[in-house]
Amino acid sequence: MSVASDGSPAPAAQGTSSRSFRESLLAVLGLAFVTMLVALDQTVVGTALPTIVAELNGFELYAWTATAYLLTSVVTVPVFGRLGDYYGRKPFVVASIVVFSVASLLCGAANSMTFLVWSRALQGIGGGMLVGTAFACIPDLFPDARQRLRWQVLISTAFGIANAVGPSLGGILTEGWGWRSVFYVNLPVTALSLFFVGRYLPHVRHRTVEPGTLARLDWLGAALIALTLGSLQMAVEIIPQHGFSLYTGGLLVLTVVCGTVLFFWERRHPQPMLPLEMWRHPCLAELFNLSLLGGFALFAMLFYAPLLFQGGFGWSPREAGLVITPLVVCITVGSIVNGRLVSRMKTPNRMLPIGFGLLFVACIGLAVATTDLPRVVLMVGMLCGGVGLGFILPNLTVFAQQTAPREQLGIATALLQSLRMVGGMIGAALVGTTIQAVYHAGVRRSLGENTQHWYGRLADPQLLVNAVDRQRFVTDATAHGDNGALLVEAARHSLVGAIHIGIAIAALVTVYAMWRTRRVPPVSLHRKLEPTMSE
Repeated sequence: MSVASDGSPAPAAQGTSSRSFRESLLAVLGLAFVTMLVALDQTVVGTALPTIVAELNGFELYAWTATAYLLTSVVTVPVFGRLGDYYGRKPFVVASIVVFSVASLLCGAANSMTFLVWSRALQGIGGGMLVGTAFACIPDLFPDARQRLRWQVLISTAFGIANAVGPSLGGILTEGWGWRSVFYVNLPVTALSLFFVGRYLPHVRHRTVEPGTLARLDWLGAALIALTLGSLQMAVEIIPQHGFSLYTGGLLVLTVVCGTVLFFWERRHPQPMLPLEMWRHPCLAELFNLSLLGGFALFAMLFYAPLLFQGGFGWSPREAGLVITPLVVCITVGSIVNGRLVSRMKTPNRMLPIGFGLLFVACIGLAVATTDLPRVVLMVGMLCGGVGLGFILPNLTVFAQQTAPREQLGIATALLQSLRMVGGMIGAALVGTTIQAVYHAGVRRSLGENTQHWYGRLADPQLLVNAVDRQRFVTDATAHGDNGALLVEAARHSLVGAIHIGIAIAALVTVYAMWRTRRVPPVSLHRKLEPTMSE
């Protein structure tokens, strides 16, 4: 039985589904701003990073500005997803907005790369709290799945807009007002989020929380989740750049050990942070698998499509961004189309294999792309990938929310997001390691006996992306009597072949995901979640 915030039984007649259109719109608008906040930060900051590193003189910590954020967010998503099930989600959404705002201020005020990295880690905690709780607020507001799908379009639209304008906005802000402005731009969005969420989002709780429950929660489970995901994140970040070593091997061993201890501990704890029975549920388990596989393919494309276009084809960042934009923007288009179709289908599961099929088309397009292929063909492939993701992502969330018990909605929703990031980490590491190995072998083969001494410079594909470094290499090679331009073109050819192989792995993953969609039991959108009462 659902309960109100004071622990009293919630009358069914006063469920959140009876909220007026205006109240629902304003509440969802607050969640849309929250979603935009996370998406905007991820896309805007990337554009400004080269300028930040140049001013703060910390190139050795370049990757950690992103890694620190991912590391803390991937750890906090499942933890706060579970806490939201116990204490209601609104307090954590509000707290996450405050933490994100403070972290943004600290990032903008950073006077060293070390300070910036720690501030980004704090920002990741806020981002993880947001992702772990905000998405689970939707079923609290809309118990009916069909109604929920229609309202989720607004959130998907906010996400798509932020992803579309983020890179360009980051460039404009950096050039016009300096790199610190890319962090301060978060503040107006956080203010809007805080206003709408604080005023219009109801505080819904689904269980009575007895005094002392906080102390009895599974804090060891939370620590083990942090160690397992944290060590995995660090390992997959390091492996593509430095390969396997004693250090990365130790991190992987730590991941396995902590994961094993977590498994046995959660089986015996009365209030587990990670309810293992969800993996015994035939539908939830398959949805978790699909989220992992989808994250693998998505992150592999997002990480290495820009490298293919800029490093392999020699395009400018603007040209590469133009081709990649349909992938991100059309997620919103796919979500809108999906919402109209799924609500009319007797078997909504059919949208999942269609979505992975379209994602496969995008992967294959990248895996065979050459400089001779018309750009409009590549853009159509990216469009297919975006629409496919629009068919996959919202359906995984809605299907899981339809299947999970009411008291586990938060952790089930959070695990979908977290497993997508874990799949992305694994995909980026595996594909990146493959690309690195094939590229290095190709460069060695392309260099003659008299030019092997240039291998050290060409081994880093960033030379092919950075125009200044590339021109310096051509000048140095010419001064030594070698054809630098020809060596660069040979390296480009090696990089294109390596990325083709890496993206082909992602394409195979999408095929496997299409096959696994057959194992998802039929999901009915007619089931209406038990109404709840809010403050």
